Amino acid sequence: MDFTLTDRETRMRDRVRDFIDREIRPRQPLYDAQAHDGERWKILPVIEEVKALARAEGLWNLFMPPGSGRAPVDDSFTFEGEQLTNLQYALCAEEMGRIGWAPECFNCSAPDTGNMEVFHRYGTRAQKDRWLRPLMDGAIRSAFLMTEPAVASSDATNIETRIVRDGDDYVVNGRKWWSSGVGDPRCKVAIVMGKTGTDGPRHQQQSMMILDMNAPGVRIERMLSVYGYDHAPHGHGEVVLENVRIPAADMLLGEGRGFEIAQGRLGPGRIHHCMRTIGVAEAGIEAMARRLLNRVAFGKRIADHSVWEQRIARARIDIEMTRLLCLKAADVMDKAGNKAAQLEIAMIKVQAPTMALQILDDAIQAHGGAGVSSDFSLAHDWAAVRTLRFADGPDEVHARAIAKAELGKYEAPR
Repeated sequence: MDFTLTDRETRMRDRVRDFIDREIRPRQPLYDAQAHDGERWKILPVIEEVKALARAEGLWNLFMPPGSGRAPVDDSFTFEGEQLTNLQYALCAEEMGRIGWAPECFNCSAPDTGNMEVFHRYGTRAQKDRWLRPLMDGAIRSAFLMTEPAVASSDATNIETRIVRDGDDYVVNGRKWWSSGVGDPRCKVAIVMGKTGTDGPRHQQQSMMILDMNAPGVRIERMLSVYGYDHAPHGHGEVVLENVRIPAADMLLGEGRGFEIAQGRLGPGRIHHCMRTIGVAEAGIEAMARRLLNRVAFGKRIADHSVWEQRIARARIDIEMTRLLCLKAADVMDKAGNKAAQLEIAMIKVQAPTMALQILDDAIQAHGGAGVSSDFSLAHDWAAVRTLRFADGPDEVHARAIAKAELGKYEAPR
């Protein structure tokens, strides 16, 4: 078994790392000043400036794997990007995860990455020209409307939003929340999941449609906070859809095929989150170590107290194990496809946030009162990572799939 990175893997990771150190990290004070000055939901000039620099260096749309240059449904539209494998992208995404606003600078932030993949794989040429191209260029942002407040959305067959055919249109009524990105003024399009039928198999009653966010009847009722953080300028909203008319031509793939699209979309999205979360954990252990080495308590550096030696050691062990599992999942996706990697994706989806949360919690403890303040990013990072234990499927759902597969190895035939 060879764990040595290839030249391309090393080169791309180092290019991203160098760009972050050179162009993004020094601009953190400027980002903070712009983000906290005036209106919360706005376009930040510093991000637009860095996006132009990244694109000029060819560090743009890194997430779409090889073979995606032309889509299965419509091969007349070429996706513009670096065409990294999932394994190559995992190394780059980890570097991006060290600074919260870095992924957008490379046009690699959620939910745009998943939405672009859906448009690319399942959209018509007209849909791609209207929505995928400006997303691919970073000119607009998008949202994904799936989760609902009134039902347990971990079982997506519970979704109640109704999509009813009426002539050349569909009429949509429902309420969605945790709709990432709807607070951004550039959010022009969303993919919405709803129920087009009540007959037939449960997993063939859901459909996905393209929603113009400027359509009559679309209302952002409120922006949601996460442990008190609004996560502006990106953020998450609660959206009401009231008699929204969507042209029938904006149905994706066909009625009843929402789950098929969702599985294709959520697999890569889940592992992208995990890749970035490892970067968050690396930033957390660095912050913890620096604090421990520079503070004195009871006559010696905090780093020299045995309890902290144990915590630092455990953090490094957990990061290394989690990274290997993430890279394995990415490698299986590349070699055997997303479906074949379902269990590896499920395992890393449970492991990565749990690992990072423990490290961030220890880092907060090392910083004392400062750790829970906004003087450091640790509390904000903890709040953001905590959502990943249920975003894109809660731990319990993924653990159930893992357990069923494990038990199936030993269950006697019936």
